Amino acid sequence: MSDPLGVAVVGFGWMGRVHTQAYARVAHHFPQLTLRPELVTVAEEVPGRAEQAARQYGFASAVRDWREVAADPRVGAVSVTAPNFLHREIGVAMAEAGKHLWIEKPVGLTADDARAVADAVAKAGVQGAVGFNYRNAPAVEAARDLIAAGDIGTVTHVRIRLFSDYAAHPDGALTWRYERERGGSGVLGDLASHGADLARFLLGEITSLTADTAVFVPERARPTGTTAGHTLATGGAPGPVENEDYVSALLRFASGARGVLEACRVSVGEQNSYGFEVHGTRGAVFWDFRRMNELGVSRGTTYQDQPVSTVYVGPGAGEFGAFQPGAANAMGYDDLKVIEAYRFLRSIAEGTPYGATLTDAVRGAAVLDAMARSVESGSWVDVPTA
Repeated sequence: MSDPLGVAVVGFGWMGRVHTQAYARVAHHFPQLTLRPELVTVAEEVPGRAEQAARQYGFASAVRDWREVAADPRVGAVSVTAPNFLHREIGVAMAEAGKHLWIEKPVGLTADDARAVADAVAKAGVQGAVGFNYRNAPAVEAARDLIAAGDIGTVTHVRIRLFSDYAAHPDGALTWRYERERGGSGVLGDLASHGADLARFLLGEITSLTADTAVFVPERARPTGTTAGHTLATGGAPGPVENEDYVSALLRFASGARGVLEACRVSVGEQNSYGFEVHGTRGAVFWDFRRMNELGVSRGTTYQDQPVSTVYVGPGAGEFGAFQPGAANAMGYDDLKVIEAYRFLRSIAEGTPYGATLTDAVRGAAVLDAMARSVESGSWVDVPTA
């Protein structure tokens, strides 16, 4: 018999729905969980949206002000899926109220914001999880194991890409995502944050880097009404795009490996083209999110002309067995968030962190801050690891 845990979701755009659905599904895939999430309340400031979420998903109550969630004794854990500029204030408040915290990346606008939330979580003695979902793909975990086992020799270099077209349309509305004050660092926080986490997850700490950024769609129309997701807008007053559409960075790792990280939100012809190529002294491993359950693997002693094999991950990789019975049965994006929910709830139940933590958020944010400093200085900069 599992014990009930009241959960709340703060911010109910697309990601709020994904978290809610993960809570609803988690016991189906992980019946061994000793906690059973119960949807207590949803907070969303857009009129009517919280009420609609409550009706659709079965939350016991709906509120406009997230502060009511912090004060609600029924709530033991909170998902924070609000806009980036609110993450620090909400995350710190929830931790101080004794709520376990599952918060989306980036955790605030800077490393200082992420550190403030991490410190509040540590001081309160609650568990904290961060939405770095791509590391939860069983194929990514299998790649990490393969690298750690030395199957491709000593890693020499990695290339990580995150290309998307969600902001490519010139009529895309000038929402908070494009404002420095509320959105923070543009594609750095949105996509490159995942790239930095994948780099650290696979290869360890990044010690220094040099970066370049650009804005390719410099002006957008302000929305004339409520927006959700990546809404198109015409007729509104034009305004400037204040943060980056594109970033590229050269990376140096503590291991001595080298890397390239590239991310863009205006890549016409690219839809969620995310992946990595890791090369070692005896082989290589390749992953593409669009073929999420496959790895390209080259290993052996041939070196020159060594072939690449396609490996379909199965129940032995990560949490694959909780979803499918055999290799080559597909998993999808939402399944990665179910894994995230499971690890968050397991962390609460056992008092031991599982999955991506606030420490990962702080160190990943330090990489992004270093990219911004490098762009300003035009030089290599060190990445702090504390």
